[in-house]
Amino acid sequence: MPSNDPPRRSALPARLVDAHTICAGCALALLICLPSHASDGAAPPGATVESLLVLARDRHPELRAMQFEADAAAQRVGPAGALPDPMFQTELRDVTNEMTGGSLNLLPARVGSTRYQLRQTFPSWGRREARRDAAQAGADEAALRVRSTWNDVAMRIKTAHARWQQVHGTLAQTRALLALANRLESVAQARYSSGQAAQQDVIRAQVERTAIATEIALLEAEAGATRARINGLVARPADAPLAEPTAASSLPVLASIDAAALRQRVLERSPQLAADVARVRAAERGKDAVWANRYPEFTVGIAPVQTRKRVSEWELMFEINIPLQQDSRRADEREALAMVSAAQARREANANELLAQLGELLAGLEAARQVESLTRTSLLPQSELSLQAALAGYENGKVDFATVLEAQGQVRKAQLNLIRTHADARTRLAEIERLLGEDL
Repeated sequence: MPSNDPPRRSALPARLVDAHTICAGCALALLICLPSHASDGAAPPGATVESLLVLARDRHPELRAMQFEADAAAQRVGPAGALPDPMFQTELRDVTNEMTGGSLNLLPARVGSTRYQLRQTFPSWGRREARRDAAQAGADEAALRVRSTWNDVAMRIKTAHARWQQVHGTLAQTRALLALANRLESVAQARYSSGQAAQQDVIRAQVERTAIATEIALLEAEAGATRARINGLVARPADAPLAEPTAASSLPVLASIDAAALRQRVLERSPQLAADVARVRAAERGKDAVWANRYPEFTVGIAPVQTRKRVSEWELMFEINIPLQQDSRRADEREALAMVSAAQARREANANELLAQLGELLAGLEAARQVESLTRTSLLPQSELSLQAALAGYENGKVDFATVLEAQGQVRKAQLNLIRTHADARTRLAEIERLLGEDL
Protein backbone atom coordinates (compact mmCIF):
# COMPACT_ATOMS: atom_id res chain seq x y z
CA MET A 1 0.00 0.00 0.00
CA PRO A 2 1.21 3.43 -0.71
CA SER A 3 2.46 5.29 2.29
CA ASN A 4 0.85 8.52 3.37
CA ASP A 5 4.08 9.90 4.78
CA PRO A 6 5.57 12.84 2.87
CA PRO A 7 8.46 11.83 0.65
CA ARG A 8 11.92 12.41 1.97
CA ARG A 9 14.12 14.96 0.30
CA SER A 10 17.47 13.69 -0.74
CA ALA A 11 20.48 15.34 0.88
CA LEU A 12 22.42 15.32 -2.42
CA PRO A 13 20.92 18.46 -3.91
CA ALA A 14 21.74 20.42 -0.76
CA ARG A 15 25.32 19.25 -0.92
CA LEU A 16 25.47 20.21 -4.57
CA VAL A 17 24.13 23.66 -3.75
CA ASP A 18 26.73 24.05 -1.03
CA ALA A 19 29.47 22.94 -3.41
CA HIS A 20 28.35 25.38 -6.06
CA THR A 21 28.22 28.11 -3.47
CA ILE A 22 31.74 27.34 -2.31
CA CYS A 23 33.06 27.26 -5.88
CA ALA A 24 31.38 30.54 -6.68
CA GLY A 25 32.86 32.09 -3.56
CA CYS A 26 36.33 30.85 -4.47
CA ALA A 27 35.98 32.18 -7.99
CA LEU A 28 34.88 35.56 -6.65
CA ALA A 29 37.83 35.63 -4.25
CA LEU A 30 40.21 34.82 -7.10
CA LEU A 31 38.74 37.61 -9.19
CA ILE A 32 39.15 40.01 -6.31
CA CYS A 33 42.74 38.95 -5.76
CA LEU A 34 43.68 39.27 -9.42
CA PRO A 35 45.40 42.54 -10.33
CA SER A 36 43.11 45.09 -11.86
CA HIS A 37 45.28 45.47 -14.97
CA ALA A 38 44.95 41.80 -15.90
CA SER A 39 41.94 42.52 -18.08
CA ASP A 40 42.28 46.24 -18.63
CA GLY A 41 44.79 47.23 -21.28
CA ALA A 42 46.73 50.45 -20.99
CA ALA A 43 45.23 53.32 -22.91
CA PRO A 44 47.23 54.26 -26.03
CA PRO A 45 49.07 57.58 -26.01
CA GLY A 46 48.18 60.54 -28.18
CA ALA A 47 45.37 62.21 -26.28
CA THR A 48 47.81 64.86 -25.06
CA VAL A 49 51.19 65.91 -26.34
CA GLU A 50 52.70 65.25 -22.90
CA SER A 51 51.96 61.51 -23.22
CA LEU A 52 53.98 61.45 -26.44
CA LEU A 53 56.87 63.46 -25.00
CA VAL A 54 57.24 60.98 -22.13
CA LEU A 55 57.59 58.11 -24.61
CA ALA A 56 60.01 59.97 -26.87
CA ARG A 57 62.37 60.92 -24.04
CA ASP A 58 63.01 57.22 -23.33
CA ARG A 59 62.72 55.75 -26.82
CA HIS A 60 63.83 58.20 -29.50
CA PRO A 61 66.92 56.67 -31.18
CA GLU A 62 68.47 59.99 -32.23
CA LEU A 63 68.29 61.30 -28.68
CA ARG A 64 69.80 58.10 -27.32
CA ALA A 65 72.64 58.33 -29.86
CA MET A 66 73.39 61.89 -28.76
CA GLN A 67 73.39 60.80 -25.12
CA PHE A 68 75.92 58.05 -25.88
CA GLU A 69 78.09 60.54 -27.74
CA ALA A 70 77.91 62.91 -24.78
CA ASP A 71 78.98 60.07 -22.48
CA ALA A 72 81.88 59.30 -24.81
CA ALA A 73 82.94 62.96 -24.81
CA ALA A 74 82.86 63.03 -21.01
CA GLN A 75 85.26 60.06 -20.92
CA ARG A 76 87.86 62.06 -22.90
CA VAL A 77 88.35 64.65 -20.16
CA GLY A 78 90.52 62.55 -17.87
CA PRO A 79 92.90 61.15 -20.52
CA ALA A 80 93.30 64.60 -22.10
CA GLY A 81 95.07 65.95 -19.00
CA ALA A 82 96.97 62.79 -18.09
CA LEU A 83 100.71 62.32 -18.40
CA PRO A 84 101.90 60.16 -21.29
CA ASP A 85 102.69 56.55 -20.43
CA PRO A 86 106.18 55.94 -19.04
CA MET A 87 108.65 54.00 -21.16
CA PHE A 88 110.68 51.00 -20.01
CA GLN A 89 113.76 49.83 -21.87
CA THR A 90 116.11 46.86 -21.34
CA GLU A 91 119.58 46.77 -22.88
CA LEU A 92 121.70 43.58 -22.79
CA ARG A 93 125.43 44.31 -23.18
CA ASP A 94 128.09 41.84 -24.34
CA VAL A 95 125.60 39.04 -25.01
CA THR A 96 128.42 37.02 -26.66
CA ASN A 97 130.50 37.16 -23.46
CA GLU A 98 133.67 37.88 -25.44
CA MET A 99 135.14 39.79 -22.49
CA THR A 100 134.86 36.72 -20.27
CA GLY A 101 135.49 34.05 -22.88
CA GLY A 102 131.98 32.64 -22.66
CA SER A 103 129.30 31.92 -25.23
CA LEU A 104 126.17 33.66 -26.44
CA ASN A 105 123.53 34.06 -23.77
CA LEU A 106 120.41 36.17 -23.35
CA LEU A 107 119.89 35.85 -19.61
CA PRO A 108 120.52 39.17 -17.78
CA ALA A 109 122.68 37.48 -15.15
CA ARG A 110 124.89 35.75 -17.77
CA VAL A 111 125.82 38.63 -20.05
CA GLY A 112 128.38 41.32 -19.62
CA SER A 113 125.88 43.74 -18.06
CA THR A 114 122.19 44.64 -18.29
CA ARG A 115 120.85 48.15 -18.28
CA TYR A 116 117.22 48.83 -17.25
CA GLN A 117 115.83 52.27 -18.06
CA LEU A 118 112.52 53.85 -16.93
CA ARG A 119 111.60 57.20 -18.56
CA GLN A 120 108.74 59.66 -18.03
CA THR A 121 108.01 62.58 -20.34
CA PHE A 122 106.50 65.78 -18.94
CA PRO A 123 104.68 68.08 -21.42
CA SER A 124 105.47 71.76 -21.53
CA TRP A 125 104.01 74.09 -18.93
CA GLY A 126 100.23 74.53 -19.25
CA ARG A 127 99.67 72.05 -22.09
CA ARG A 128 97.99 69.39 -19.98
CA GLU A 129 95.64 71.88 -18.31
CA ALA A 130 94.73 73.41 -21.67
CA ARG A 131 94.00 70.01 -23.21
CA ARG A 132 91.91 68.97 -20.23
CA ASP A 133 89.91 72.22 -20.34
CA ALA A 134 89.40 71.84 -24.10
CA ALA A 135 88.13 68.28 -23.58
CA GLN A 136 85.82 69.47 -20.80
CA ALA A 137 84.44 72.18 -23.07
CA GLY A 138 83.87 69.52 -25.74
CA ALA A 139 82.02 67.37 -23.21
CA ASP A 140 79.89 70.36 -22.20
CA GLU A 141 79.11 71.04 -25.84
CA ALA A 142 78.07 67.40 -26.37
CA ALA A 143 75.78 67.54 -23.32
CA LEU A 144 74.21 70.75 -24.62
CA ARG A 145 73.76 69.12 -28.01
CA VAL A 146 71.68 66.47 -26.25
CA ARG A 147 69.40 69.23 -24.93
CA SER A 148 69.25 70.84 -28.35
CA THR A 149 68.39 67.49 -29.96
CA TRP A 150 65.65 66.92 -27.41
CA ASN A 151 64.22 70.37 -28.14
CA ASP A 152 64.16 69.56 -31.85
CA VAL A 153 62.46 66.21 -31.20
CA ALA A 154 59.94 67.83 -28.85
CA MET A 155 59.18 70.50 -31.44
CA ARG A 156 58.52 67.88 -34.11
CA ILE A 157 56.27 65.93 -31.76
CA LYS A 158 54.33 69.05 -30.79
CA THR A 159 53.97 70.00 -34.45
CA ALA A 160 52.78 66.51 -35.40
CA HIS A 161 50.32 66.49 -32.50
CA ALA A 162 48.98 69.87 -33.60
CA ARG A 163 48.41 68.33 -37.02
CA TRP A 164 46.78 65.33 -35.30
CA GLN A 165 44.37 67.72 -33.58
CA GLN A 166 43.72 69.57 -36.82
CA VAL A 167 42.90 66.41 -38.79
CA HIS A 168 40.53 65.12 -36.09
CA GLY A 169 38.86 68.51 -35.74
CA THR A 170 38.43 68.75 -39.49
CA LEU A 171 37.03 65.22 -39.60
CA ALA A 172 34.47 66.05 -36.91
CA GLN A 173 33.37 69.20 -38.72
CA THR A 174 33.20 67.41 -42.07
CA ARG A 175 31.08 64.60 -40.64
CA ALA A 176 28.72 67.18 -39.16
CA LEU A 177 28.62 68.81 -42.57
CA LEU A 178 27.76 65.45 -44.13
CA ALA A 179 24.76 65.18 -41.82
CA LEU A 180 23.73 68.66 -42.93
CA ALA A 181 24.14 67.65 -46.59
CA ASN A 182 21.88 64.66 -45.97
CA ARG A 183 19.30 66.99 -44.49
CA LEU A 184 19.56 69.30 -47.51
CA GLU A 185 19.07 66.35 -49.83
CA SER A 186 15.97 65.29 -47.92
CA VAL A 187 14.53 68.79 -48.10
CA ALA A 188 15.30 69.01 -51.82
CA GLN A 189 13.69 65.61 -52.40
CA ALA A 190 10.56 66.68 -50.53
CA ARG A 191 10.30 69.96 -52.40
CA TYR A 192 10.89 68.23 -55.72
CA SER A 193 8.23 65.62 -54.95
CA SER A 194 5.73 68.36 -54.21
CA GLY A 195 6.67 70.28 -57.34
CA GLN A 196 8.14 73.22 -55.42
CA ALA A 197 11.76 72.74 -56.59
CA ALA A 198 13.55 71.56 -59.69
CA GLN A 199 15.28 68.23 -60.01
CA GLN A 200 18.53 70.13 -60.34
CA ASP A 201 18.37 70.94 -56.60
CA VAL A 202 18.27 67.24 -55.74
CA ILE A 203 21.19 66.49 -58.06
CA ARG A 204 23.26 69.34 -56.63
CA ALA A 205 22.55 68.12 -53.09
CA GLN A 206 23.67 64.61 -54.04
CA VAL A 207 26.83 65.97 -55.68
CA GLU A 208 27.60 68.00 -52.55
CA ARG A 209 27.07 64.98 -50.31
CA THR A 210 29.38 62.83 -52.49
CA ALA A 211 32.06 65.51 -52.44
CA ILE A 212 31.90 65.68 -48.64
CA ALA A 213 32.09 61.89 -48.35
CA THR A 214 35.16 61.93 -50.62
CA GLU A 215 36.77 64.58 -48.43
CA ILE A 216 36.12 62.45 -45.35
CA ALA A 217 37.91 59.52 -47.00
CA LEU A 218 40.91 61.74 -47.78
CA LEU A 219 40.98 63.08 -44.22
CA GLU A 220 40.91 59.56 -42.80
CA ALA A 221 43.90 58.68 -44.99
CA GLU A 222 45.68 61.80 -43.78
CA ALA A 223 44.92 60.82 -40.20
CA GLY A 224 46.60 57.47 -40.86
CA ALA A 225 49.67 59.20 -42.27
CA THR A 226 49.83 61.55 -39.28
CA ARG A 227 49.50 58.61 -36.90
CA ALA A 228 52.43 56.88 -38.64
CA ARG A 229 54.51 60.06 -38.36
CA ILE A 230 53.80 60.43 -34.64
CA ASN A 231 54.52 56.75 -33.96
CA GLY A 232 57.83 57.12 -35.77
CA LEU A 233 58.78 60.05 -33.56
CA VAL A 234 58.15 58.02 -30.40
CA ALA A 235 59.73 54.81 -31.77
CA ARG A 236 56.49 52.82 -32.04
CA PRO A 237 55.22 50.71 -34.95
CA ALA A 238 53.68 52.85 -37.67
CA ASP A 239 50.26 51.21 -37.30
CA ALA A 240 50.20 51.32 -33.49
CA PRO A 241 46.96 52.84 -32.18
CA LEU A 242 46.81 56.43 -30.96
CA ALA A 243 44.15 57.96 -28.77
CA GLU A 244 42.02 60.71 -30.20
CA PRO A 245 43.40 64.10 -29.20
CA THR A 246 41.70 66.16 -26.56
CA ALA A 247 40.08 69.40 -27.58
CA ALA A 248 42.59 72.17 -28.21
CA SER A 249 42.71 74.83 -25.52
CA SER A 250 42.69 78.54 -26.24
CA LEU A 251 45.75 80.17 -27.71
CA PRO A 252 48.29 81.81 -25.38
CA VAL A 253 47.87 85.53 -24.90
CA LEU A 254 51.07 87.33 -25.84
CA ALA A 255 50.03 90.77 -24.69
CA SER A 256 51.75 90.21 -21.35
CA ILE A 257 54.93 88.78 -22.92
CA ASP A 258 57.67 91.30 -23.62
CA ALA A 259 59.38 90.60 -26.93
CA ALA A 260 62.64 92.09 -25.61
CA ALA A 261 62.49 89.77 -22.59
CA LEU A 262 61.98 86.78 -24.89
CA ARG A 263 64.97 87.79 -27.00
CA GLN A 264 67.08 88.02 -23.87
CA ARG A 265 65.86 84.58 -22.76
CA VAL A 266 66.87 83.13 -26.12
CA LEU A 267 70.38 84.58 -25.82
CA GLU A 268 70.78 83.34 -22.26
CA ARG A 269 69.02 79.94 -22.29
CA SER A 270 69.09 78.58 -25.81
CA PRO A 271 70.90 75.20 -25.77
CA GLN A 272 72.13 75.82 -29.30
CA LEU A 273 73.80 79.10 -28.34
CA ALA A 274 75.14 77.55 -25.15
CA ALA A 275 76.71 74.77 -27.24
CA ASP A 276 78.26 77.44 -29.48
CA VAL A 277 79.73 79.13 -26.39
CA ALA A 278 81.21 75.80 -25.29
CA ARG A 279 82.67 75.35 -28.77
CA VAL A 280 84.30 78.78 -28.55
CA ARG A 281 85.76 77.87 -25.16
CA ALA A 282 87.09 74.58 -26.55
CA ALA A 283 88.72 76.42 -29.46
CA GLU A 284 90.31 78.95 -27.11
CA ARG A 285 91.72 76.25 -24.84
CA GLY A 286 92.94 74.38 -27.91
CA LYS A 287 94.75 77.56 -28.92
CA ASP A 288 96.36 77.71 -25.49
CA ALA A 289 97.55 74.12 -25.90
CA VAL A 290 99.12 75.02 -29.25
CA TRP A 291 100.73 78.10 -27.69
CA ALA A 292 102.30 75.84 -25.06
CA ASN A 293 104.32 74.20 -27.84
CA ARG A 294 106.59 77.24 -27.71
CA TYR A 295 108.05 75.80 -24.55
CA PRO A 296 110.08 72.59 -24.51
CA GLU A 297 108.97 69.36 -22.96
CA PHE A 298 111.40 67.28 -20.96
CA THR A 299 111.95 63.66 -20.07
CA VAL A 300 113.45 62.23 -16.90
CA GLY A 301 114.82 58.70 -16.71
CA ILE A 302 116.51 56.42 -14.24
CA ALA A 303 118.56 53.34 -15.23
CA PRO A 304 120.11 50.71 -12.93
CA VAL A 305 122.91 48.62 -14.48
CA GLN A 306 123.13 44.95 -13.53
CA THR A 307 126.46 43.14 -13.71
CA ARG A 308 125.94 39.43 -13.33
CA LYS A 309 123.73 39.12 -10.25
CA ARG A 310 124.15 42.53 -8.67
CA VAL A 311 123.37 46.13 -9.51
CA SER A 312 126.74 47.71 -10.02
CA GLU A 313 125.76 51.29 -10.90
CA TRP A 314 122.86 53.74 -11.34
CA GLU A 315 122.30 56.23 -14.15
CA LEU A 316 120.10 59.34 -14.23
CA MET A 317 118.96 60.80 -17.53
CA PHE A 318 117.46 64.19 -18.38
CA GLU A 319 116.23 64.97 -21.91
CA ILE A 320 114.66 68.11 -23.39
CA ASN A 321 113.31 68.80 -26.85
CA ILE A 322 114.29 71.99 -28.65
CA PRO A 323 111.34 73.70 -30.47
CA LEU A 324 113.24 74.89 -33.51
CA GLN A 325 110.59 74.26 -36.19
CA GLN A 326 109.26 77.81 -36.12
CA ASP A 327 107.37 77.70 -39.43
CA SER A 328 105.42 74.61 -38.43
CA ARG A 329 104.60 76.00 -35.00
CA ARG A 330 103.50 79.37 -36.37
CA ALA A 331 101.20 77.62 -38.84
CA ASP A 332 99.64 75.63 -36.01
CA GLU A 333 99.11 78.84 -34.05
CA ARG A 334 97.47 80.57 -37.02
CA GLU A 335 95.20 77.56 -37.47
CA ALA A 336 94.18 77.69 -33.79
CA LEU A 337 93.44 81.42 -34.04
CA ALA A 338 91.33 80.81 -37.16
CA MET A 339 89.37 78.09 -35.36
CA VAL A 340 88.61 80.48 -32.48
CA SER A 341 87.46 83.19 -34.90
CA ALA A 342 85.32 80.68 -36.80
CA ALA A 343 83.64 79.49 -33.59
CA GLN A 344 82.93 83.07 -32.51
CA ALA A 345 81.52 83.99 -35.94
CA ARG A 346 79.35 80.87 -35.96
CA ARG A 347 77.94 81.74 -32.56
CA GLU A 348 77.14 85.29 -33.70
CA ALA A 349 75.49 84.03 -36.89
CA ASN A 350 73.38 81.51 -34.97
CA ALA A 351 72.33 84.17 -32.46
CA ASN A 352 71.19 86.49 -35.25
CA GLU A 353 69.33 83.65 -36.96
CA LEU A 354 67.55 82.61 -33.76
CA LEU A 355 66.50 86.19 -32.99
CA ALA A 356 65.18 86.61 -36.54
CA GLN A 357 63.21 83.36 -36.24
CA LEU A 358 61.82 84.50 -32.90
CA GLY A 359 60.59 87.77 -34.39
CA GLU A 360 58.86 85.97 -37.27
CA LEU A 361 57.25 83.43 -34.96
CA LEU A 362 55.98 86.06 -32.51
CA ALA A 363 54.43 88.04 -35.37
CA GLY A 364 52.77 84.94 -36.78
CA LEU A 365 51.51 83.85 -33.36
CA GLU A 366 49.98 87.25 -32.64
CA ALA A 367 48.32 87.29 -36.07
CA ALA A 368 46.90 83.82 -35.40
CA ARG A 369 45.51 85.00 -32.07
CA GLN A 370 43.73 87.91 -33.74
CA VAL A 371 42.35 85.71 -36.54
CA GLU A 372 41.13 83.17 -33.98
CA SER A 373 39.37 85.88 -31.96
CA LEU A 374 37.65 87.41 -35.00
CA THR A 375 36.61 84.02 -36.37
CA ARG A 376 35.24 82.76 -33.08
CA THR A 377 33.41 85.91 -32.01
CA SER A 378 32.21 87.30 -35.36
CA LEU A 379 32.70 85.32 -38.54
CA LEU A 380 31.57 81.88 -37.37
CA PRO A 381 28.40 83.01 -35.50
CA GLN A 382 27.40 85.21 -38.43
CA SER A 383 27.96 82.39 -40.92
CA GLU A 384 25.91 79.96 -38.83
CA LEU A 385 23.04 82.46 -38.57
CA SER A 386 23.19 83.00 -42.33
CA LEU A 387 23.01 79.24 -42.92
CA GLN A 388 20.04 78.79 -40.57
CA ALA A 389 18.23 81.64 -42.31
CA ALA A 390 19.00 80.19 -45.75
CA LEU A 391 17.73 76.73 -44.69
CA ALA A 392 14.52 78.18 -43.33
CA GLY A 393 14.07 80.31 -46.44
CA TYR A 394 14.63 77.38 -48.75
CA GLU A 395 12.10 75.24 -46.89
CA ASN A 396 9.60 78.07 -47.25
CA GLY A 397 10.45 78.64 -50.90
CA LYS A 398 11.86 82.15 -50.33
CA VAL A 399 15.46 81.47 -51.43
CA ASP A 400 16.97 79.15 -54.00
CA PHE A 401 19.22 76.18 -53.40
CA ALA A 402 22.35 78.02 -54.51
CA THR A 403 21.95 80.43 -51.58
CA VAL A 404 21.84 77.51 -49.15
CA LEU A 405 25.00 76.01 -50.64
CA GLU A 406 26.78 79.34 -50.46
CA ALA A 407 25.84 79.79 -46.80
CA GLN A 408 26.97 76.25 -46.07
CA GLY A 409 30.31 76.96 -47.73
CA GLN A 410 30.79 80.08 -45.59
CA VAL A 411 30.24 78.08 -42.40
CA ARG A 412 32.59 75.39 -43.63
CA LYS A 413 35.27 77.95 -44.47
CA ALA A 414 34.99 79.65 -41.07
CA GLN A 415 35.20 76.34 -39.18
CA LEU A 416 38.22 75.15 -41.13
CA ASN A 417 39.88 78.53 -40.75
CA LEU A 418 39.47 78.31 -36.98
CA ILE A 419 40.89 74.76 -36.84
CA ARG A 420 43.81 75.65 -39.13
CA THR A 421 44.59 78.78 -37.12
CA HIS A 422 44.80 76.73 -33.93
CA ALA A 423 47.18 74.23 -35.55
CA ASP A 424 49.40 76.93 -37.07
CA ALA A 425 49.58 78.81 -33.77
CA ARG A 426 50.55 75.68 -31.85
CA THR A 427 53.21 74.92 -34.43
CA ARG A 428 54.69 78.39 -34.00
CA LEU A 429 54.49 78.07 -30.23
CA ALA A 430 56.41 74.77 -30.41
CA GLU A 431 59.11 76.44 -32.50
CA ILE A 432 59.41 79.31 -30.02
CA GLU A 433 59.81 76.82 -27.19
CA ARG A 434 62.55 75.10 -29.19
CA LEU A 435 64.42 78.40 -29.47
CA LEU A 436 64.01 79.07 -25.75
CA GLY A 437 64.87 75.55 -24.67
CA GLU A 438 61.90 75.55 -22.28
CA ASP A 439 58.10 75.72 -22.28
CA LEU A 440 56.30 79.04 -22.23
